[in-house]
Amino acid sequence: MGSLFRETLIGVVKATAPLIGIIILLQVVFVQASGVLFLKFVIGTLLVIAGMVLFLLGIEIGILPAGRLVGSGLIQSRSIWLIAAVAFLIGFSTTIAEPDVLVLSMQAEGISGGEINGNSLVYIIGIGLAVFTVLAMLRILAGIKMAYLLAASYLVVILLAVLTPADFVPLAFDSGSVTTGALTAPIVISLGIGFSSVLAGRSPVSDGFGLIGFASIGPIIAVMIMGIIAG
Repeated sequence: MGSLFRETLIGVVKATAPLIGIIILLQVVFVQASGVLFLKFVIGTLLVIAGMVLFLLGIEIGILPAGRLVGSGLIQSRSIWLIAAVAFLIGFSTTIAEPDVLVLSMQAEGISGGEINGNSLVYIIGIGLAVFTVLAMLRILAGIKMAYLLAASYLVVILLAVLTPADFVPLAFDSGSVTTGALTAPIVISLGIGFSSVLAGRSPVSDGFGLIGFASIGPIIAVMIMGIIAG
């Protein structure tokens, strides 16, 4: 536990050090903000580092093992309906709790002057990712190559982009990218790895990975459909 905490802390410090260094340099050379504001920045930085360390420890200790356990347990149940239901619920619940998704929804609602409802956007994104998480799990079960599903899905995205109002197209693609955050990605990946590790003839590498890249297409399509309906 001690070594894991130390490794996580070092990793977080290394990841945040360049950004912190740039901000400090700008403060000294250009901005020269008040001492009170700079002190708030220092305190905020320490809180962010502490929060990231605790979050990543939680992911490593609890979330990843639980995801793999759930994934392996699902396939042993041999119930397609149970697999689909659990995959949908996990995909939806993790997405609506994803901090990046919440930030995007608030920004979209604020910039649009309330024309885009932030809560509705969060649920639309969650449904989109949940549906494609189900498809990703069923793909592993059926042994379909990921390349085929990716090609078909992006073809749908291209066709919908032609029909979607211009204001919704960038938002749709951003909606896909924010679902690859620190909460959703580990859970979905560990679920897929646990799922594929139990199936005979399946590789956890080729079948367990790629799920996030595929599942993130769901929110893109969902938001585009929302734009078409709203437009």
